Amino acid sequence: QVQLVESGGGLVQAGGSLRLSCAASGLSRIKNAMAWFRQAPGKEREFVAAVSWSGKTDYADSVKGRFTISRDNAKNTVYLQINSLQPEDTAVYCCAVKYDMGLPSKQSSGMDYWGEGTLVTVSS
Repeated sequence: QVQLVESGGGLVQAGGSLRLSCAASGLSRIKNAMAWFRQAPGKEREFVAAVSWSGKTDYADSVKGRFTISRDNAKNTVYLQINSLQPEDTAVYCCAVKYDMGLPSKQSSGMDYWGEGTLVTVSS
């Protein structure tokens, strides 16, 4: 029933920018938080950013100052603006939803729903 579909990934040169989107459907009317995680080749999935229903945000230390998460509650869509891309940012980026009135846990196991992901590749 619940579906999360990411888009916006692609191949970008170092220093460039991308704007990822994740559209959710089938969610209940319960307030939720939305988050982005990423998984690079050979690495574990890691927390990137999260935003609460009211717009409060949280970021991983590695992306602070470069990534911006936002959401459009009317569209059940979460965005991730990625600036100053580095080769180390190359990964599959997945969005997730957690029924939570505030910010969710940074642990991936705490999420209720997941999207399939969109690939971001940064060339050097």
